[in-house]
Amino acid sequence: MITGETYTVHIGSNLDVLPTLEDNSIDSIVTDPPYELGFMGKKWDSSGIAYSVELWRECLRVLKPGGHLLSFGGTRTWHRVAVAIEDAGFEVRDSIAWMYGSGFPKSLDVSKAIDKGTGENRQRQLKFTAWMRSTGITAEQINAATETSMASHYLTDKAQPAIATADLFDKLRPYLPEVPEEIERLVAERTGIEWTAYKNREVIGSKIGSKSPDGAGHAKVPGGKPIAVEIDITAPSTPEAQQWEGWGTALKPAFEPIVVARKPLIGTVAENVLTHGTGALNIDGSRIGTGTGEKKTVHYPDIRGDNHQQGKESYSERGTVEREVVDRGRWPANVILDEYSAEILDEQSDASRFFYVAKASKRDRNEGLDDLPEKIKPYGNREIDDVPEEGDRPGSVNDKFTTQPAKNFHPTVKPTQLMRYLVKLVTPPNGTVLDPFTGSGSTGKAAILEGFRFVGIELTEDYIPIIEGRLKHAEATRASVQEAEKEQLF
Repeated sequence: MITGETYTVHIGSNLDVLPTLEDNSIDSIVTDPPYELGFMGKKWDSSGIAYSVELWRECLRVLKPGGHLLSFGGTRTWHRVAVAIEDAGFEVRDSIAWMYGSGFPKSLDVSKAIDKGTGENRQRQLKFTAWMRSTGITAEQINAATETSMASHYLTDKAQPAIATADLFDKLRPYLPEVPEEIERLVAERTGIEWTAYKNREVIGSKIGSKSPDGAGHAKVPGGKPIAVEIDITAPSTPEAQQWEGWGTALKPAFEPIVVARKPLIGTVAENVLTHGTGALNIDGSRIGTGTGEKKTVHYPDIRGDNHQQGKESYSERGTVEREVVDRGRWPANVILDEYSAEILDEQSDASRFFYVAKASKRDRNEGLDDLPEKIKPYGNREIDDVPEEGDRPGSVNDKFTTQPAKNFHPTVKPTQLMRYLVKLVTPPNGTVLDPFTGSGSTGKAAILEGFRFVGIELTEDYIPIIEGRLKHAEATRASVQEAEKEQLF
């Protein structure tokens, strides 16, 4: 366990820790559980914990009556999270769409797949992957030994099979039994027979991409930087592939859903709020726009009964009435935009009616982590939270690939500004926020900065130093702000 003046983070399984928390002791839960997609081969993202009714039932127990739960989810799997939350006893009240423009489509080019996997070549690949599976070698061993993310390709019995290059296969030999001559031949021929038709395709253009120094692909590069290269764009080579040119398997990711749920009230909303301090949303504290407080005169259609009785059915016939209103900003919506999405929407309508927030920057990720060493991120995997740093050119390797070493190496860091907005929306003054999937501590950082107490639970011990550094920095920042506010009063 790690503790500070305003936070406590338990280390261990949330199913073990949650039963130790008191009934009705938490004011709100804001969390980003695994999306159960097997992200980057991580076990924590394919355990099924996000679908656990038992987990969400424990969350229900520790929440005060009327307390809100906000839970992120993946677009393919969030419905199962929502159902589990509902089955645990929560009332699903709404969903929020966090929309962004920098997502990268993880789509298979069907024509290329057909070229690579046609006929005899595909049978050779599957023969290699079948033998690899028979050896008992694990995906973790493959990725660690080769410093790649190719395990899924070397072990598959269906999608995108691949044969290891000779250099990478040599790194795997300590984990393998005696290699049959047939497999040795497949590896040796990998750059000969294999890909011949694929590499002979007509070149129709080029683009900037990246690869590892040995050209193996999907590799971690020493120092964290891949080699930027010009990559040929080629036409399909076989008739079968030409027929399916332009077809893929995925849409560009542009939003993440957030489940909005509430523990059942005791009595009415008013009674619940007065008794427990929970049950309502902080509307005024989460309004969008200027919120200047200025009074202004607004003209509304005159819908009074006397005009209606006179037969003036249309608004234009009825005229208007003047009313004085206070500018408190726009009512918070169930859509949150990033600046890119807001800019696109502004071209067609008024995006200022929505809250918008930039993605997590390097500074946001690493605040408070000056004393931690940098660790390299997995090569070849893109993450929606990364934004280009100053000096990166648009479309460069740096703003697509998570290859740079980072002190905060958690793969899915949410921006602090977004999390501050969410915790403020559902947490009463001086309340306590719980995150049973603490990750790198983004919810905790946001809660502390907003003046709330934070309780976290994290299973992966590697993330604990990151969490502690970020939460300590948040406490110091909050204390500085409070001190400055005191000085202004005097």
